[in-house]
Amino acid sequence: MRNYTLKQIQTFIEVARDKSVSKAAERLFVTQPAVSMQIRQLEDAFGLPLIEPIGRNIQLTRAGQEFLVHALAAMARFKDLEATMAEHVGFSKGRIELAVVSTAKYFMPMLLVRFGKLFPGIELTLRIDNRENILGMLSRNEADLVVMGRAPNTLDCEATVFATNPLGIVCAPDHPLSRRKRVQFEEFKDTRFVVREKGSGTRAAMERLFGQHDMPMNVVMEMPSNETIKQAVMAGMGLSFLSLRTVRHELAAGHLALVDVNGMPLMGHWYVTHLSQKKLSPAAKAFKAFLIEQGGPLIDSWA
Repeated sequence: MRNYTLKQIQTFIEVARDKSVSKAAERLFVTQPAVSMQIRQLEDAFGLPLIEPIGRNIQLTRAGQEFLVHALAAMARFKDLEATMAEHVGFSKGRIELAVVSTAKYFMPMLLVRFGKLFPGIELTLRIDNRENILGMLSRNEADLVVMGRAPNTLDCEATVFATNPLGIVCAPDHPLSRRKRVQFEEFKDTRFVVREKGSGTRAAMERLFGQHDMPMNVVMEMPSNETIKQAVMAGMGLSFLSLRTVRHELAAGHLALVDVNGMPLMGHWYVTHLSQKKLSPAAKAFKAFLIEQGGPLIDSWA
């Protein structure tokens, strides 16, 4: 066996994910020189370069691309190994790698705190990203459990509903539509909207909604953050379509207004998901059961 470590492989995967040493360092909570050293030692172990600089960015070499495929498969098998060994420990200890779409970050910390009180010996790591990237993590078995607003239909997964996800159209409190009742959807034909980026589950739901009404979206700006969108709507840049879980404080304080649209809010759901063939550890099984049994009522009472 060549002299390389699991830590070096994990570091390489993080660098390959964003094609960036600095972003990998942020994810791993280490310095950039530490990341570069791990990659250099991995390359020395195999005697060939895995990454190469292109201007200020980096890209994988051909060998690096092949290495990444096998590295991801190896890490997936290591997760199965951990799950098998965890069965000998039981529910009291363990580690869960949880990935959630960005909209879920508004309620997930509260759920993690509640779960932590029930199972203080279980360690949880949380990753937050948009739907497209989370689906990639799910397909590569990089997360034990995934929370998203729509079950994937392109993967062999188990997806279970655990909470509702109402979505609606919001505007600035001084917008004329804020005072209207039972607004017809056709009235949004020429209305400007600030929207999430492509790849977002909220954006996909909005596109489906406008498609059902055979109406084009008048997009004035795309933004990758719900928080930035809320500020843009408050400033009068346009309306937006958002999960109402994300704007509960702003609606209560009067900083935003919910447009009273006929047939809305649109009721979606939150799913806890994992690959059908995945072997869940006792800790992951406990968290999945917690979400299914308590997640919905906790979110409703908190919101």
